[in-house]
Amino acid sequence: MSEDFNMSMRKFLKQVGVTSQQAIEEAMRTSDTSGKTFDAKMVLTIDGLELEHVVTGKINGQD
Repeated sequence: MSEDFNMSMRKFLKQVGVTSQQAIEEAMRTSDTSGKTFDAKMVLTIDGLELEHVVTGKINGQD
């Protein structure tokens, strides 16, 4: 893969990570999450590639 491709992909994934963390933290601040565990799902789609990638996991609430 080309250097340009790698850089654009890394930039996109960094943006996804940072903005997703900010959104989760904001939602946690405005809710009572103490002692709770939340099921999380991230869905990545790329138009033109017919790609749908799903990642699931758990996020523990704040104590």
